This record gives sequence, structure tokens and C-alpha cells, in this order.
Amino acid sequence: MTPRRTEMLGLSAEDTRRAADILAAGGLVAFPTETVYGLGADATKDAAVAAIYAAKGRPSFNPLIVHLQDVAAVARYCEVSPEAARLAATFWPGALTLVLPLRRDAGISRLVTAGLDTLAVRVPDSSVAQALLRAFGGPVAAPSANPSGRISPTSAAHVRAGLDGRIDAIVDGGTCAVGVESTIVGFDGGATLLRAGGIPAEAIEACLGGPLGRAVEATDNPVSPGQLLSHYAPRGAVRLGATTVEPGEVLLGFGHVEGALLNLSLNGDLTEAAANLFAMLHQLDQMGAEHIAVSPVPNHGLGTAINDRLTRAAAPRD
Repeated sequence: MTPRRTEMLGLSAEDTRRAADILAAGGLVAFPTETVYGLGADATKDAAVAAIYAAKGRPSFNPLIVHLQDVAAVARYCEVSPEAARLAATFWPGALTLVLPLRRDAGISRLVTAGLDTLAVRVPDSSVAQALLRAFGGPVAAPSANPSGRISPTSAAHVRAGLDGRIDAIVDGGTCAVGVESTIVGFDGGATLLRAGGIPAEAIEACLGGPLGRAVEATDNPVSPGQLLSHYAPRGAVRLGATTVEPGEVLLGFGHVEGALLNLSLNGDLTEAAANLFAMLHQLDQMGAEHIAVSPVPNHGLGTAINDRLTRAAAPRD
């Protein structure tokens, strides 16, 4: 692809307007949400959406999440069932994505949905993302702002390291508070967890008053974003559930463990661990770690999302 000059933008009203103008012209803008940085483009323009796939090297069969400023905007593009409306009222704005039937007159690029009749939508809680969405005034397709399959970015520096010269602008809004992507719920045959994320499944089940179905955890034929088998991967090989460190390995710890080069949370706090996960994987990349051992992480609450990302990071790669 032709190299682009990547502008660095701040949080002023002028910079927000500049970012919105780039989107309106069909350009690519990375911006922070409360989960991770997203790579945004006008979701109604085929060429703009195609540029996301090209910049990331993302497979075109992997659908994208569309970010909107409120529930009313979501209803213009999707059919919102009572069950979906209950989740939206409880968790939006926030780290929840809903996969909903796409309205026939929605005008969303088919490249966003990868040809499916559903659309993954989210209303972000980040004030920076909200300001950009309001300034732009339309649907913004925005997967994570990183090369496909690599570690998701939680700072502007992470975005620049992966996509400088491939996108038009980066809005620097500091570090993302949640640190893992949104939880994704679909409704085909009942409410189903399609991807663990920033809102624990237990909280969603409490809202719905019953258990969520569980989709296939990893697939090469995704029905929503974030389902590819190999994803979120550092350059080094990853070994999970490590209680010892083998020669040549560095340890990414959790809780009170000996010999950890980095520790997701010394106190075993899953919220802190989620916020640190991608930043620490980026640090290990920068250190040139070739073999990474990871301490066991409890598989409940946000630990489910952490283990999901780690499992995909450790998956065999082509």
C-alpha cells in the first residue's frame, strides 16, 4: 500500500474536528476507547473499510465492530430485541458489543459485516471516543488498531509502533482503562457469549436472569470479531499455566510468584491484570523475549477474557 503521513492528534476541539474530517474524507484514524485503541473508518464507505483491512493485513472474512454514540443511533442500523435492549440499557456506554440483525436500509458497507446479515455494534464509554463520534456524526467501523493477529494497543505509542505510515492519524488519549476488548454477545438461538471481554459473563447473565450460551471459542470461520484461533500474539512463543520457568523463558506472572520479569498483578487483582495484559506483552516484544511463560490466571470474571486472549496468543501460527 502507498505510505501515508500519520498525524499525531491531541484532545483539543480542533484536533477532534480534524480527526472527524479525516474520517469523512474516507481516511483512517486510530482513537482510544476504554477497552483498546480502535482503527476507525466511515462504516458506510467501501473504500474506507477496505483500507482498514489493508492497513492491518486483516482477513476480509473477519467482521468489524461499528461504534455509535448512543442506543438511538444503534436502532437506526439494527433491529434491537427486548433482550438486547435490556443489555444495552444496563451496560452501554461500556465494554459490551452486541451482534444484531442488520436493517435492510442501513447503508453499512458489506465489507464491515463480511457478508453476514448481522452487525456487531458498541456504544463506547470513553469520552474521547464519544467526542469523535459526535463530531463525525455517523457509524465508525473500528477493529483494534494493530497489525492483524498481533498484540492489541492500549496506548498511542503501541499504535504508532504497529501502523505508523499506514494510517492517516492517531488520537493520543492516554492509556486505555479496561485494557482488553469488549465482551461480544449474539442472539442467534438465544443470548450467546461470542467473545469474553471487558464485562464479565457473570454480570451479563445476572442482567438477563439466566445463563448465556457459549459459542465455539476459536474458529477460522468467525461470525463475530475476535474469534480467530491465532490472535493477540507477541513475537515470542507463549506457554500458559506455567508454575516453573524453563531455560530461555521469561515469566509473565500473576499473583505472588517467584522469578517473574513482569507481573500482571502482584495482588492477584483481575481488573489490574486485564488493564496490564497487552501493555506487558508489548514490553516483552520490545525486550526481544523469544519464549514467554505465563502464570495461571483464574478463569472467572475478567480472568475469562484474560485467558481467552492468552490462549489465542499461544495458538499455533502459520
